[in-house]
Amino acid sequence: MTFFLILLIAAAVFGLCFAVDKAFAKLFRNKAQHRSGMAVRANKRYGLFGVILSVLGIMAVCVGIADGPVLLWGGIVVLLMGAALAVYYLSFGVFYDGETFLLSRFGKKEVTYRFSDIKGQKLYMVQGGNVIIELHMADGNTVSLQSTMDGVYPFLDTAFAAWCLQTGRDPRSCDFHDPSQSLWFPTVEDI
Repeated sequence: MTFFLILLIAAAVFGLCFAVDKAFAKLFRNKAQHRSGMAVRANKRYGLFGVILSVLGIMAVCVGIADGPVLLWGGIVVLLMGAALAVYYLSFGVFYDGETFLLSRFGKKEVTYRFSDIKGQKLYMVQGGNVIIELHMADGNTVSLQSTMDGVYPFLDTAFAAWCLQTGRDPRSCDFHDPSQSLWFPTVEDI
């Protein structure tokens, strides 16, 4: 009986997260870039781990109320970590079309950039073979993209083609462009 109750609670939490994701998209993502269907999103594992940690945190808090403060406080910490992962998954996104891209981050206003606003890039190698591509923008901001994000490589290919078009460059004359080495734009040191 307890197993089915836990399964029912987990199904309800997953259903609630799905409904919140759909409602969030309908209410707050109504610009042309959102409707284009092209986006870079955080990997789905952030959302999945967030939901799992939230459920485990709720269960630990429920048990900790009766059994002691260690499980209660541990459950609260796990619940907060799960909520943070889920919020990150829901809030981060780069939505684009052929002319512009829209950067959406938690706690910050959405910013729309033209591809010609990209001034250069910087690469960071992270343990495990993950690559972070940091795009430097004309206004001084940066856009950090991880190679594990969903849709990152189609975005960078589109960004390079649109950047060449908007800046009047011939793609064949861009000797820095080498996608196999995660290079789409001039490196920041070359600018």
